[in-house]
Amino acid sequence: MKSENSEDKLLIAKTEDLFSVCNRNFVPASSYFLDERQCFIAESVCRKQSGLYYGFWGGYENAKRKILCVYNEYFNDTWKEEIGLKCLTFRYRKEDKLTHRDFLGSLMAMRLKRETIGDIIIAEGMAQVFADEIAAKHIMAELCKIGRIGVSIYDDLPFELEPVQEYTEISGTVSSLRLDSVLSLSIRQSREKSAMLIKSSGVSLNFIQVYSASKELKCGDVFSVRGYGKFILSDVTGISKKGRIHITVQKYK
Repeated sequence: MKSENSEDKLLIAKTEDLFSVCNRNFVPASSYFLDERQCFIAESVCRKQSGLYYGFWGGYENAKRKILCVYNEYFNDTWKEEIGLKCLTFRYRKEDKLTHRDFLGSLMAMRLKRETIGDIIIAEGMAQVFADEIAAKHIMAELCKIGRIGVSIYDDLPFELEPVQEYTEISGTVSSLRLDSVLSLSIRQSREKSAMLIKSSGVSLNFIQVYSASKELKCGDVFSVRGYGKFILSDVTGISKKGRIHITVQKYK
């Protein structure tokens, strides 16, 4: 995989190092929290390795921010516990409206690095935050307010706020699975305009900027279009009598 910048190169090197550390010490080796783009890059590195296992975990199945753990067969059943992830539950008055930005701002004001904090899920009078063990101890010891709002924090309550991702479904036929063709159906624009968006740095594929309109897509590919949103090619169901391909695209709400 081609890296676009020095941060990507560093991530690739650190991912390779996890395999070396695990091989050398015979114990699991874990990364910091990775965002969706970083997870994609790290997994492309992991697929090239052999002899060890790996997994991504952020505290729940559909977490956006995850930690990569590299482990051997002896840890097949316990690798998630080896990561040392903590779920912190915040409770406050229901009339106090706090946002993701409020929580993240207060956590960053504690001089915690973003890479030590996972997903932040907000509900009425309650929020749950995933953090690594060191950050969690610091939060439990030092934090008592989010902004001006007093909060109570617990580290022994179960996770219960799993968000449900909602989509708008788009179905139709395309002449091929080229990016410009799938994009045209997804955003209801001509292939020419879709190609222009790609060439003008307006499209990312699997969280990486892409410039080739002829790039072939496959099921599961995620693409974002500036001004139109984020999509996933969820299904390819067959070919019509005229030779066109039936596809389903889901647009993130």
